Amino acid sequence: MDTNSQAEEILSRITDDQDFFKALRSKEYSRLDTPVHQIYLDFTGGNLYPSSLIKKHHDALLNGVFGNPHSINPTSARSSILVESAREKVIEFFNAEEYLCVFTPNATGALKIVGECYPFTSDSHYVLLSDNHNSVNGIREFCKNHGGSVNYVPVQYEDLQINDEILKKALTDNAGQSNSLFSFPAQSNVSGVKHSLDWIKFAQNLGYDVLLDAAAFVPTSRLNLKEVQPEFVSISFYKIFGYPTGLGCLLIKKSVFDKLKKPWFAGGTVTMVSVTSQHSFLAGNHERFEDGTLNYLDIPALQNGLEFIESIGMERINARIKGLTQYLLDNLHALHHKNGKPLVKVFGPHDMEQRGGNLVMNFFDENGNTIDFESIDVVARDKNISIRSGCFCNPGIDEINNCITNDEMAQYFTSRDKGDYHDMVKYLGKMRGATRVSVGIATSKEDLDAFIEFLKEHFKI
Repeated sequence: MDTNSQAEEILSRITDDQDFFKALRSKEYSRLDTPVHQIYLDFTGGNLYPSSLIKKHHDALLNGVFGNPHSINPTSARSSILVESAREKVIEFFNAEEYLCVFTPNATGALKIVGECYPFTSDSHYVLLSDNHNSVNGIREFCKNHGGSVNYVPVQYEDLQINDEILKKALTDNAGQSNSLFSFPAQSNVSGVKHSLDWIKFAQNLGYDVLLDAAAFVPTSRLNLKEVQPEFVSISFYKIFGYPTGLGCLLIKKSVFDKLKKPWFAGGTVTMVSVTSQHSFLAGNHERFEDGTLNYLDIPALQNGLEFIESIGMERINARIKGLTQYLLDNLHALHHKNGKPLVKVFGPHDMEQRGGNLVMNFFDENGNTIDFESIDVVARDKNISIRSGCFCNPGIDEINNCITNDEMAQYFTSRDKGDYHDMVKYLGKMRGATRVSVGIATSKEDLDAFIEFLKEHFKI
């Protein structure tokens, strides 16, 4: 396919559903355009809530009386019914009948449950990609504290995708031990790279339990847990439909539920406790891991949010995101200084075969020197453009993109007792961090054109 044909195909992806998404934006996200036009390109940081979701939930709160669950009184029973209805909706949405849904404060809370409850031993291996959110990276401390080993598998510098041979070797070399865990993101929260879900079955066949971080994946891609069945899945709901924040879930495959060993108990997690004999019985279902009082006033909104996504269709959303992201990719790659040197480097693949809707990039001056991402953030802010910059809680990808070696990192951490971003940059003489731009349901082609024009104007190209 020639360049012109590719461009036409990309534009057709965007315009095929143009009327639908234009009407959707006008109805559900009109606040982006009035009273001031907001160019919101931080959907991976946080999705935007549709107006109808807020109105529906607002009306329910104003017209109902809801009490703390775990009682048979009328207001408690009403809350319990709505919470369990939302739980059933989550299971239906992900086709997760073989899983228990544990509500958590966020995706990090879901991951912490796995970390503190997984039965690591001195024989355990924790294998994970270098491309992982810090909430996944942090599980390594639980494994190390039990004497187990931790093995990071690097992604490829060229495209930030998995090197099949290296990952196969790492998993195979550490196979055969019980209570070993493999963790990876279905979609990178930084680069947008989608890692093949085939690795779930491959690792399981070698004896691993698999933890899938799906937080960046599920807002724009279908996750069918009948087709792939990791033991554990972490999800954040505001990433999908914007409201409420402070709610996520851990989906635990029923067959491994009892493998998680909760090290303590709290209110709501037990069926019986004795003070005089210091004995307790943990709940035998999702309640075991739902510490304290659930967010029973917000959980019912999850059902409304998932139904909103279903009313659009995940396949429709996915196609829209692919078209918008490819359009943005192509326009960014076309930006050059007057001397012909590129303005921007987008890390990762240059097509949408294995990509989601977030792009991470660095900018360069006409001499090829990296421009501080913080300065880009400031001028974008002044133009009402919302993008995100930093390391995005994913140091592995940042270390790869900024060519920071293991020795450099080891020397930095062993040379001091504390540090921060600016201290590390000064020590290394290298930049840490980048700029991330991400698109979503409410993004329009006009938003992307405005962002590109902003770059042209700012850099005078």
